[in-house]
Amino acid sequence: MSTVSSPVARSYLFVPGARPERFDKALAAGAHRVIIDLEDAVPLDAKNEARDAVATWVSAAHPVIVRINGAGTAWFDDDIGLCASEGVQGVVLPKAEDPAIIAAIRKISGERVAVLPLIETARGLWNALDIARAAGVERLLFGSLDYQLDLSIREDELLHARSQLVLASRVAGIAAPVDGITATFDDPAVVRRDAQRAHALGFGGKLCIHPKQVPEVNAAFRPGAEEIAWAQRVVAADAAAPGAAVAVDGKMVDRPVLLKAQAILVEAELMVPV
Repeated sequence: MSTVSSPVARSYLFVPGARPERFDKALAAGAHRVIIDLEDAVPLDAKNEARDAVATWVSAAHPVIVRINGAGTAWFDDDIGLCASEGVQGVVLPKAEDPAIIAAIRKISGERVAVLPLIETARGLWNALDIARAAGVERLLFGSLDYQLDLSIREDELLHARSQLVLASRVAGIAAPVDGITATFDDPAVVRRDAQRAHALGFGGKLCIHPKQVPEVNAAFRPGAEEIAWAQRVVAADAAAPGAAVAVDGKMVDRPVLLKAQAILVEAELMVPV
């Protein structure tokens, strides 16, 4: 069993570290990445047992990301040690606020392991660009629920934070960030709406808490049939008249339009990056 292959992951599915019987099921759920959670999903008295369960199970045949317990906790050092294991693709750092912690993680877990900082606090957002620029950071994740709690704001007041994460990621030259969870998992329309909004804001993926959310998230971040058809027309018109001015659907195709079309086809996995 393995997660779905995708050049840029769109769906990240959490599975509790204290529920090893769910690990294989999570890998088979169609998510692009699986995150085994040793933090919020594990009771305080079960932290060591959960870590041992992951250590026993994880391997090259079971590639996963691990959300460790935060810096300053009693479990932080041992969690990082686990992440040096073969099969651990990345480390999710909760409450990411200090780039120095990322350097410490890489020193122990090794440079092959990507770091995915979870921005969940005001300080984390304030330092988002420095965090995004830290060596080994693959992309930023948005811990929207904890961020709301830290700032005492509502879900509909998160536009600024989301836009800042998209901007910081772009300036740092890393992959587009991953949006936070949708608490509802039994209403596909709600999940689809949230994922489409995140995509429209410039996010490249979304965190999932239930396998039912995965298909909606994958679909929302995949270009639609009309977008793909338009992009194909633009690229074909440009190829047919290299260097000459061309029009598609009654509109001129200049370089930004061509680049947008190419990006859509790359995202749809119909074209290699230019």
